[in-house]
Amino acid sequence: MIALKFTVNQQDIEITVPDSMRLLDILREELNLTGTKEGCGIGECGACTVIMDGAAVNSCLILAEQCQGSRVETVENLEKDKILSQLQEAFLENGAVQCGFCTPGMLMSAKALLAQNPHPSLEEIKTALEGNLCRCTGYVPIIESVQKAAEKLGKDAK
Repeated sequence: MIALKFTVNQQDIEITVPDSMRLLDILREELNLTGTKEGCGIGECGACTVIMDGAAVNSCLILAEQCQGSRVETVENLEKDKILSQLQEAFLENGAVQCGFCTPGMLMSAKALLAQNPHPSLEEIKTALEGNLCRCTGYVPIIESVQKAAEKLGKDAK
């Protein structure tokens, strides 16, 4: 067992879990943050992507002890006061959500990109999303959504 202290969605967390527990399981089973999805369980699909200390990571590959002292953000943190984020709105407006299984991971990868680079090129968007698999949309609406969100965020900053 390991006693963890870390931050999830700006909330300080103190929890004791098995040291072999994955961040994905801590989020879903211990903290009831079920927006993060498990797809492959081996870091290949991106469905479980969260932002950890500013970087998009596959939570299925992060062990409990790696969370110690870290800052984690999940898809639940995108929505504030029942208002969708610019990124979520762009996904809805562009039809980037079909079955929705990949959406949380796509959103978190895109958010990590836009936090680091508010004006990404098409290639930078593709690179940021390349670890996220989607079987429904064909990726074009997702990429267009990230571009649109970047444009909106750029206008809001002016």
